[in-house]
Amino acid sequence: AGTIKKEKMSAESVAMYRLKLKEAIQVGYTILKDGGTSLDAVEKTINVLEDSPLFNAGRGAVLTYEGVNEHDASIMDGKTLNAGASAGTTTVKNPINLARAIMENSPHVMLSGPGAETFAQEQELEIVEPDYFFTENKKKALERVQASEKNKTASFYDSEIKDSKFGTVGCAALDKNGNLAAGTSTGGMTNKRWGRIGDSPIIGAGTYANNATCAVSSTGWGEFFIRAMVAHDISALMEYKGLSLKEAAQLVVQKKLPELGGDGGIIAVDNQGNMVMEFNTSGMFRATMNDKGELYVEMFKD
Repeated sequence: AGTIKKEKMSAESVAMYRLKLKEAIQVGYTILKDGGTSLDAVEKTINVLEDSPLFNAGRGAVLTYEGVNEHDASIMDGKTLNAGASAGTTTVKNPINLARAIMENSPHVMLSGPGAETFAQEQELEIVEPDYFFTENKKKALERVQASEKNKTASFYDSEIKDSKFGTVGCAALDKNGNLAAGTSTGGMTNKRWGRIGDSPIIGAGTYANNATCAVSSTGWGEFFIRAMVAHDISALMEYKGLSLKEAAQLVVQKKLPELGGDGGIIAVDNQGNMVMEFNTSGMFRATMNDKGELYVEMFKD
């Protein structure tokens, strides 16, 4: 989610994003169609996005103040409410795989930094050199942000810098057994410092899944998603107030989040298969496929 407008994107760029979104959603759809689990669908869909340099996750992650890529991710099982998350890793090729390994193979929910990477190695996850994640356009984005700060030619949250935190990827899915799952993966915020961690690895803020209600993945200004506990709040409004997924998502994303000063969006699916993609920015890269195989891919508001 972010300042995603038709006039700002070339036809070639739009086509590239559409193709990658279509590829990702079809991976998850195929798993579900063949009777696979929602957890597998979420993980493998996010892998496609992590392996693409187009998004702020995995290979296309943004750079920190020090010029390195630091990744955060989380995943949650709606059936058991089990969850796993990792933060601040620099060598794990697919952070969402690490989040799932933490959920399934450790007694913990969240691991960070060197410890998380040690665990990843013990789990025999794919480890890469840090420069695997480097992309030239993310380097230029960091240079623009730092130049803006240094020269004070614009406020820290001008449009260029404000969008530096967008690009997080996520997936929410419902399988044939009625089990929900959600996952989120990100490189965080361009020019982030002091080990900053956003909402993506925080259960209830960036990711939440509960078979009683819905599965949610968030993307946007993490500090506000944490304060508003966006993903869990949507589920809670459904559980405690009886709102529909659409009503709950609209209330949180269009009213409660902006009132705090936050912007971004969510994707979600409820336990009946209703899907929502709610955002309060000018655009959000998004795609859905339902049980009939109907595909929807879009990025702009209209």
